[in-house]
Amino acid sequence: MDGQLGNPGPVKLELLTDAAAGELLTLQQAAYLTEARAHQNFDLPPLLDTLDDVRAAIADPSITVWGFRDGGRLVASVRMRVDGPVGEVGRLVVAPDRQGEGLGTALLTAAEEATPAEVTVFRLFTGERSAGPRYLYGKLGYRETHRSPEADYQLVHLEKPRMREPR
Repeated sequence: MDGQLGNPGPVKLELLTDAAAGELLTLQQAAYLTEARAHQNFDLPPLLDTLDDVRAAIADPSITVWGFRDGGRLVASVRMRVDGPVGEVGRLVVAPDRQGEGLGTALLTAAEEATPAEVTVFRLFTGERSAGPRYLYGKLGYRETHRSPEADYQLVHLEKPRMREPR
């Protein structure tokens, strides 16, 4: 992979551990500033997370935290919580200077593929004013199921069935 627009650069997929918690928190805060501005709300849960919150998510046996590194730098991350047949996608973040390169698409696809076989549906939510993420999720097959109120905007809940490989 060569880093040109629309093609992720030389990145390496890895499971993130507690050693990456501080870097992950920094990446998450930088990435969610765009969403905070769009929703005129700087109290978004990802912006309020503490280092202990991130460490707890990494330590949770029901959550897998994936990341992409470019060289030594963490440039994207996503969480996948498995709850029976449901894979709950959370905190998909891409470094602001790396957005638009296909990293979010590649990372979410890799996380879905790595999720245990018993997962039959993936679910996530995003803010109604999150144009980029909503476009990405739609492109990847996620469809809106409902909305719920959050502050002065709506959370858009989406899901998609797991695509099975043909036999």
